[in-house]
This record gives sequence, structure tokens and C-alpha cells, in this order.
Amino acid sequence: MSEFLDIQGFTSRSLGWKAWLLTLDLAQATAEQQAVLEESHPQAKISDYNLTLIHQPEVLRQRSLAFNAIMYAQRFEQLAKRNDAIAQVFADPHSAGTTPRERAIVQFAIDLTLNPGQLRPELLQGLREQGLDDGEILDLIHAIAIFAWANRLMLNLGEPVGL
Repeated sequence: MSEFLDIQGFTSRSLGWKAWLLTLDLAQATAEQQAVLEESHPQAKISDYNLTLIHQPEVLRQRSLAFNAIMYAQRFEQLAKRNDAIAQVFADPHSAGTTPRERAIVQFAIDLTLNPGQLRPELLQGLREQGLDDGEILDLIHAIAIFAWANRLMLNLGEPVGL
């Protein structure tokens, strides 16, 4: 889909990010930091986010492995070739989803995001009723967790730019 969504302060456009903390000066990078940046993303050496997180190279390495596995398996819009469900999430997440399966996934994401310590087997029931197996549920939990972590880091360590 080439149509960007801008709904209630949410956007599907790519945004930049500016760190409030000191970023790594590449001239001062250790061999390990250089290697992790090379592994992380083609733009990692010019990304404030990566240049902030690289102060802990092993943490960035593990974060990048998980994030890249999720993000670069392509986004929902690219795979589904539609953005209606994303527009619904932006407009009203509690009613988002065009199918019962999508609604169950969105509701689970809301529940896990708002109450991560309350994950219990009964919260998985809606997902199981829609045919998700253990591996798919685990993938969903990982995707929700990594984006929650990324948002918490980004909102506490800097600010989005390009709004």
C-alpha cells in the first residue's frame, strides 16, 4: 500500500528520532560496537536510536536480531496489501479488526500491553478459538513485547522527528 495513514495523531509514515542523550561518536567505537552496528541495520551508523543503544552492544545485538526478524519479514500492509485494519487500530483499537481473528489479535495486544503482568491461560482462549497455535501465539507475544520495549525506550530517551 502506498497510501499513508494519519489518524488521531498516529501515522503509518516513517519517522525519524532524535536522542536526548549522548550518542556514540563512531570515531570512538570499539571493534565490538562497530560489528554490532554493522549487523543491526544498514542505517544503524547514522541512526540516533542505534547510536544511543550501542553503549550496551550486546543488548543492541539481541534487540536487533529480534526486531529485524519481526520487521523485515514485512509489515502487515505489505503482506495483506491493505491497510484497513491499521486505520481501525488508529481510530479505535478496541473495535479494530476486519475478521474475528484480527479482532482477537488486537484485543490480545491491548490486554498484554495494558496489563503485562496479568497474562493468564484464559487470555489465550480467544486466540486459540481463532486457530492460532502455540508458535503463532509466542510470535505474537514477542512482537507485542518488542514494540512495547521500543516505544518505552524511544519515548524516554528522545523524541520523534518529522511529524
